[in-house]
Amino acid sequence: MRWTMRNRARVSWVTVLLALVAAAWVLPVHAQPKGRLVIAQGGDPSTLDPHMHAENYTFAVIRHTFDHLIRRFVKDGKLAHEPELATSWTALNPTTWEFKLRRGVKFHNGEDFNAEAVKFSIERVLNPAQKARWRWAFSEIERVDIVDDFTVRMITRKPFPTLITNLAFTMPIVPPRYVREKGDAYVATHPVGTGPFKFVRWTKDEEIVLEANEGYWRGAPKTKTVVFKPIPEESTRVAALLSSQVDIARGVPPSLVRQIEESPRAKVMKVPSALNIHIVLDTLKEGPLKDKRIRQAINYGVDKVALIKNILEGNGFPLGGPLTPVMFGYDPAVKPYSYDPEKAKRLLAEAGYPQGFSLTLNVPSGRYLKDKELAEAIAGQLQKVAIRLQVVVHEWGTYVTKWPDGVVPMYMLGWAGTWDADGILSPLFLSGQRFSRWSNPDFDRLVEAARNTLDQSERLRLYSQASTLAHEEAPWLFLLHGMDIYGVNRGVMDWEPTSDEGTSTWMFKTWKK
Repeated sequence: MRWTMRNRARVSWVTVLLALVAAAWVLPVHAQPKGRLVIAQGGDPSTLDPHMHAENYTFAVIRHTFDHLIRRFVKDGKLAHEPELATSWTALNPTTWEFKLRRGVKFHNGEDFNAEAVKFSIERVLNPAQKARWRWAFSEIERVDIVDDFTVRMITRKPFPTLITNLAFTMPIVPPRYVREKGDAYVATHPVGTGPFKFVRWTKDEEIVLEANEGYWRGAPKTKTVVFKPIPEESTRVAALLSSQVDIARGVPPSLVRQIEESPRAKVMKVPSALNIHIVLDTLKEGPLKDKRIRQAINYGVDKVALIKNILEGNGFPLGGPLTPVMFGYDPAVKPYSYDPEKAKRLLAEAGYPQGFSLTLNVPSGRYLKDKELAEAIAGQLQKVAIRLQVVVHEWGTYVTKWPDGVVPMYMLGWAGTWDADGILSPLFLSGQRFSRWSNPDFDRLVEAARNTLDQSERLRLYSQASTLAHEEAPWLFLLHGMDIYGVNRGVMDWEPTSDEGTSTWMFKTWKK
């Protein structure tokens, strides 16, 4: 089967408040975990190593098995943070952060969580030989110092305003002895963390099985077993939900919402997504995409409003740049490109392509909401301005080997990142980054300046300029962000969808009748 502080006194108050919140997180002991919860998603992870992935299928699993120093969440539409394995953090000066760590926490293999584990995890990601996907997010860290067993200090080369945000998203803490003894290849298929669920087994392309960590520091989960099943085909996922083979189905297409709503067994739950969906254009290779006018023509040639209405049935919002409203740095003044096919034709002619050209557009199947259908509709719209796209569809496991290194000229990409503008603009647009297919020194200067000042107002100003420049240069076909739609068995209690697609059953003490 296949199935995201400017002065010491102010920071000290923050430290006190965070410590109080941390204390509130320690939950009372619950009854023994029981029952089984099955989650269907559109593909299988490529790895379960928390430092080596760049995909949401892995993230959904490791969020159950690992903890971060800090937890991120959305409150009143804004990014917020609270303690997790760190009980408090303090900026001692603009380049030194001190973290107090939670005591009495153990990894699933019995190792103690302590300052050594934090130092090891960060240094593992920073090691160039490791080739960690999220190394860019911590590149400003110069070193990690152990003060005592439960205190660490992170020293950065420059002021690093996104450190807390990045730690909350891309730095799960791993057990040093286990990783050293077992090696990376074993860790990639047998993860060990401090999280609410322990890894049991992974049958590739069939299921990943997790079991409750009854000694979890927040208190044991209510559910005994959580299973992740990869089911690429949307209709098959929904059919499995309606036949009670799965309890939560991710990525429900709008066309099947009514079928779920009319079922006595299941219901629909939605949340605005932090994920943006765009088409990346490779501007670094010789060809038409090197010309800004061609890239602008592509943007003018796609009717995003029609795509959202006809393909997503209204479950989306057009974007004029790479950021979504939930992200720090989003500027609503950067408006979407209007649909103007005549202007697109004029730009093509000015660039020397009056008869258009042909390219290949690569897309996944079942990863993003109506991904294949969106790609086919885009190809149909661009055909009208003489841009001929051949749509090539891949299963996710194949797709992730195609897009990161510029193997294909055009590809669909969804990205939410850290929920700070830097989490998208740095890895996807800065010159020389692995995922970037664009190089613009003016853009680079703006983003680098924004990631090296603690003045949040100045960061907003710089990100506005960077977003405006990206809109003008059009290194992507800017598309939309949508709604995350879930089908949920009516017997599932105390679960809510989150904007990061994390499917976090433990956060709401989820259980099933």
